[in-house]
Formats: sequence, C-alpha cells, structure tokens
Amino acid sequence: MSDEESGWHLTESDPGVFTELLKSLGVPYIVDDLYSLDPDSLAALQPIHALVFLFKWLPTSGSEPDPASGAHFDPDFPGFFAQQVVNNACATLAVMNALGNIPSLPCGQPLQELFSFTTGMDAQTRGMVITSSDWLREAHNALSPPSAISLDGLGLPKTSEDAYHFIVYMPAMGCVYEFDGLKSHPIRHGAYEEKGEGWIAKAREAVEARIATYPPGSLEFSLLALRDDPIPSLQSRLKELQEAGRGNDAEAAELIVRLSNENSKRERWAFENALRRHNHLGLIHALLVALAKAGSLEPARDAARRKMEERVARRKEVGMDLDEE
Repeated sequence: MSDEESGWHLTESDPGVFTELLKSLGVPYIVDDLYSLDPDSLAALQPIHALVFLFKWLPTSGSEPDPASGAHFDPDFPGFFAQQVVNNACATLAVMNALGNIPSLPCGQPLQELFSFTTGMDAQTRGMVITSSDWLREAHNALSPPSAISLDGLGLPKTSEDAYHFIVYMPAMGCVYEFDGLKSHPIRHGAYEEKGEGWIAKAREAVEARIATYPPGSLEFSLLALRDDPIPSLQSRLKELQEAGRGNDAEAAELIVRLSNENSKRERWAFENALRRHNHLGLIHALLVALAKAGSLEPARDAARRKMEERVARRKEVGMDLDEE
C-alpha cells in the first residue's frame, strides 16, 4: 500500500515528536532517548512505563519468539493489542499498544472513548478502527507533513529503501510483554520480580536478545523511554524546600539545574517540531531566484554536478552502489 493510499506518513524516532503526540492525546507523559541500558541510566528516568524500540526490519529478524528464552505468543492476552493494518502507522500503533496497557491512564476524552469503543475487539479489527480514526491520523501526521514535491509519474528508477519498525516492551499483569503490530499476538517474555529493577531487568534481556540477532557492530536501533514528565515533581519538591527555608541548599540547587535542563529540552523540541511543520519550498525557491539574479546559480549547479560525478566515481572504485552510501 502506498503512502497516499494509507494516509499515514513516516514518523521520526525522535523524543520530541513522540512527546508532542502524547500531548495531543491528552497524556501527561514524555518520551526520552535512551543511550544505554545500564541500571544507573534507567534508574535516572524512573518511573518508566514502557520502552519503545526502533529497529531495521528484516524478514528473519524476530519473526518468531525464542522459547529457549522463555518467550511465547500469548493468544489469550486479555489486555490491549492492535495489529498494524496500514503502512507507516507503526509509531502510533506502538504508542497506542503501550498506553492501552497502562492502568488508570490519564488521557484526553477522544483517546479514552477510542479505547472504550475497541474493548473486546480482536487485534486486527482494533487496528483497523484505530488507523481509520481521522483525528488520530491527523495527530500522527502533524509532525510528518507530506512532501511538497512528488516524483511519481516521472519514470525514475525505483530504489529499495530500508524498512524500520517500532515495537514496545512493557509490564502487564506481572509479565514483560512485547507488542509488535506486525505479529498475530503479543509476545510474553516471562514474569519479573518486583524487587530491584523490576520489569526493566527482564525487558533489558529481551532487547539485548533482539539486538544480538544482528551482525556485530550494527547501529540500526533506537530506544526510547515512555515516562512520567519529571517537571511537576521537580517543581513540587523545589517549592517544599523553599517554603521550608532551604531554597539555597545543595538539593535546591540541583533541582533548579534539572528544571533548567528539562525546560531547555522542551524549548528545543518545540523549535524542531516547528521546523518539521514548516514547508521550506518557498524558501528554497527564493534562494534559487536570488542565486540566479546574482549570476551564481549556474556555477553552483556545475559545482554540485562535479561533486556528484566524483561521488559516483568513488563508489564505483570500491564496487558500491550509490544508494549504499
């Protein structure tokens, strides 16, 4: 199914994009990048509700759960699970599969009504209902505007593109589950212990096992943490210290620094999301016109052509296709 037929656009694996999506759904959580699975890094972000894992999709990668690791399909899973039935919707499907299994989820009325409406449906029907929801598709596409230029119909050679896919690891009913919209059922990775790291330890094992199926040194992965927004609790604690006359002690100073970092992050996300929403075609056209008027357009075009020819020559020397760069 083409992008035009599905109506869903590709989504970046970016915490600002996911956080903005959560905001539009009325969910007071955020998403943060995870650069490490070590206990200290994860502990700093608690409470974490789910891990969103992006990976390069391969036909043989994780196609079936490994029983030796304790992973099994759970066709009787009583929670929320929706299958992906259209292209490019896997990011929002992953978020929905995560949110649908968080007890007492705070959310907006449209999302609450959607979860209520799909109660009791099978996974495929639930996926069809979700991806047919206009308001949800609009929220998804808001940060992934369609291209202003279409190359369809120009007879250009088709090139294969790597496919990437979002899935979720999270706790549900005492076990760690993997929710993959391309699978027929959720995958149960086994029970976890409440003490220590809790479900995170079991989820780490599952994520590391998935990564281990790729060649050593592969970097086609991204891991995000769905977590509580830390700003309200930081502000509350700082207010308590200030009211107790401890507004200048070390803990208060640390809280102020953390709040500043969080607010700076939000400002960066807002700026980047504004750029994503903006159509830069007008700016590009204006720059081309300015270069032409200054007599610099043809020299710039010739320089770009030379660089492309050099690039093609280098690729041919090492026996690589241009698309592999």
